[in-house]
Amino acid sequence: MLDLFKAKPQEVRKQIREGLLKRPTPGMCAGYAQANLVVLPQDLAFEFLLFCQRNPKPCPVLDVTEPGSFTPDNAASDADLRRDIPRYRIYREGQLIEEVEDVTSYWREDLVAFLLGCSFTFESGLLQAGINIRHIEEKCNVPMYITNLACKKAGRFHGPTVVSMRPLPHHQVVKAVQITGRYPAVHGAPLHIGDPEVIGIKDINKPDFGDAVTIKEGEVPVFWACGVTPQAVAMETKPPFMITHAPGHMFITDILNEDLAV
Repeated sequence: MLDLFKAKPQEVRKQIREGLLKRPTPGMCAGYAQANLVVLPQDLAFEFLLFCQRNPKPCPVLDVTEPGSFTPDNAASDADLRRDIPRYRIYREGQLIEEVEDVTSYWREDLVAFLLGCSFTFESGLLQAGINIRHIEEKCNVPMYITNLACKKAGRFHGPTVVSMRPLPHHQVVKAVQITGRYPAVHGAPLHIGDPEVIGIKDINKPDFGDAVTIKEGEVPVFWACGVTPQAVAMETKPPFMITHAPGHMFITDILNEDLAV
């Protein structure tokens, strides 16, 4: 049986493409960057790229395809973005209409795909430093929340920042900030530490995306910017058509984590 933590990205993408692997991707392919997917019609692509440049914490760009292409040449030149993610979401006019495991039938010649950095990337660095990741321990998806932190508007795109949360013991928070701060291309250091209500989260046990995790006594919730932000933005701006990954079901690139470190 394939050891998903130690597996190479090509091996895991092959299993996903063949329908053998359908679960969220945290803890897979240690040492390799994972990415969020956003696919939009070409006439919206420049505005979305500008949105990403103005909001690099939640939307750090790793790769952008040519119109109609489903191959991310810089991130994984043998990949197929239509089939190499465990689960996708289809949005029309800002409404989620379907979740699917293959978007080949939805692909069009005018579509441009964006790969955005994902915080799952820096988790291997945290684990190597002896910092446990609760959603990996509990074998579930990372909890994600819509905040009151507004993104900077670009063209038609505007909306709130989404964050992912990992509870950490107080004595490990500084180390986690130092480690993740080395990876600005995958969200970097936390956006917020501590009281969730400060950033508009009313109930930390009811995430907007993903799964709730246990927060133990002596732990503090730590919040990182999250690449699910474009999905919250889509609900606000209502583009006519958009494909994304389902939260927690990421594209695993061939990019080494250390190549993204600063």
